[in-house]
Parts: sequence; structure tokens; C-alpha cells
Amino acid sequence: MRLNTKAGTAAVATALVLALSACGSGDGNASGDGTDDADGGGGDYVIGVSNTLAGNGWREQMVCSIQAEALASGQVSRVVVLSENAGPTEQVQHLQTLISEGVDAIVVNPSDPEQLNGIIDEATAQGIVVVAVDAAVTSENAYVVTNDQVEWGRVGMEWLAEEVGGSGDILYVRGIEGVQSDTDRHEGVMAALENYPDIELTTVWSNWDYTLAGEIAVQQFSASDYDGVWTTGADYTVVNGIRTAGKDLVPVTGQDSNAFVGQLLDGAPGAVVTNPAVIGAVGTNVALKVLAGEDVEQTTMLTPELWTMADAADRLEEAHEPDRGQDTSAAVEIDYPLEMTREQLYACEGPSGS
Repeated sequence: MRLNTKAGTAAVATALVLALSACGSGDGNASGDGTDDADGGGGDYVIGVSNTLAGNGWREQMVCSIQAEALASGQVSRVVVLSENAGPTEQVQHLQTLISEGVDAIVVNPSDPEQLNGIIDEATAQGIVVVAVDAAVTSENAYVVTNDQVEWGRVGMEWLAEEVGGSGDILYVRGIEGVQSDTDRHEGVMAALENYPDIELTTVWSNWDYTLAGEIAVQQFSASDYDGVWTTGADYTVVNGIRTAGKDLVPVTGQDSNAFVGQLLDGAPGAVVTNPAVIGAVGTNVALKVLAGEDVEQTTMLTPELWTMADAADRLEEAHEPDRGQDTSAAVEIDYPLEMTREQLYACEGPSGS
């Protein structure tokens, strides 16, 4: 079965969120209070979630998909979400807290591929299933569910290099230094550029912050001319920044943020490389299969798609949701069987005990 749904954004708390819900309070749900639902919840499993990039629409949607899949499964009584802007040290504390909460599984978007290994091994030694989503960890005890980030970087840069004629100056807008998904995307970019030695990169760091990326674009395009921009996802504000600098638009690559999809539909030159935020739901689904004793591959990987107006205008039209958040992920039709419905994803509610 293939889920075809366009997800909205519900706020994930920007501070550390943990309502230790032994009392069954709905206040522990970082993405919205849980409500009783005859079609979801009522199971025995408790799922923990660790997210270290709060206030980001993509991550908020990722958490919503975890909540929705847990609810739809009917196997989960509670989802405990920890979400704050943090690094590996704080994330280790997240996992320690979730272990002490007695969770059955942890879905973690890792801030580092190696520094969480010790606490992951501690969790799995206690029988807790750990699934890393969006980025990999090197612990052999964790399951890994990702979009293919190396391919993501390669596909976007290869398209851009061809679009600018194989040579020129590219503004290279990266994410957060040291985060595995950024490192993987960079690997893909470098692989693509082996065939384009006349491409010159100017590297800047956006921290996956849309506001910061827009400000960087204004500064860079006010001071220099570029033939194109490769972004790691903070895309639509870069297009806005080029306009603010008074320059003609150049080809921009980005991920499937709702606003960027809309800009391409309105004529901005560029390409979407899909990076579905519902990867969180896939991670939840994997965790539940492992808990049920099913034989599950250690790594599950989704393959990115390239969407341009020339080759995939219908996909862009289908994905665009003008009434939903600008930085939400528009690519939510994936080749993986999920339980959640579109309405559950939009509602962003976990089981009633969350």
C-alpha cells in the first residue's frame, strides 16, 4: 500500500519537552495534545522520540508522522517526544531519559553518527529497539531508516552543473557542520563534481535555518554574481534573497519545501530533490515490526526523486499545498507501506496517552 498524503505542520516545542506521563496527561505531546481515538492507541508499546532541531518545519512534520503512525498502528499507548535545539551531549541525555521512562522503542534523528553509540548500545542491551531516522549511526545495534542523502547531493549538483553549462560559480549552501546527513550530501556533491572541474564553489553554512539562508543569499548576491545555487534544503528563502539583492534569478536546487515547490510552479528556475519528512513514520513502522518479532532489514533507504518543471510538472502540481506551511515537506507520496491516513498526519496527534 502506498500512502499518498500532503502533510501540514504542527508546532514542536522549541524547548525540551517531556511530560513524564505516568499520570496519563496529554501535556507530554510536543506536537499537540493527544485525544481519544477509537481507531488508534490502546496498545501497550511506548515510543520515545529524540529530535535536536526544533522550530524547523521539516522536523516538525517528521515528528507529526511518528505520532500519526503510532496512533494508526493501534499498538502504541504513548509517544514521549523530546525536542530542542541541541547537540550530541544533550541528545545522549534525551536517550537516558527515555530509557528511564521505560520506552519500548526510540526513534532518534541523530545529531552525530558515532557519539550516540554508547547510549544506543545501552538501550538495546535493555531490550529497547532503537531506530535512527534521516541520518545513520554506526552502532550495529540500531536500525537505520534514511533518505539516500549521498544520492540526494549527487542528483541535485549534477542537474545544476548541467544547467549552468558545466562551468561557473556556484553558491554552495550547506547545513550543519558535522551532522551526518550534511556530510553524506557533501559526498554526493563531490562525486558529481568530478565530472565538472570548471565548477567553482563558494561554501556557506545555513544551519538549516531558512531565515539565515535568506540573509546569506542577500549578502552573497549583493557582493558577487553567481551562476547557480545548491542548497541543502533552506531553499525558498534563498530565491527570495536573490530577488531582494536585486539580481536576476539563477537556477537553485533544494528539497521539497512547500514554498520552493510553489516558486518553481511560478517560474523560478530550479529543481526539487525529494527528502520526505514522513521518514519518521517509516522509522516508527520499522520499530513496531521489530517489536512484533518480524525479520526486518537493518537499513531501510528511500531513493530521492528529481522534480523540475521540464520533467515533472505534474508531480510539482500534485505536491504543492498553498495553504500549508512554507517549509513543510511536500513530498509525502512514498513507496513504503504506512498505516496512517492523511487526516491523522494533518492532525499530528499521538495516541491518547501521549
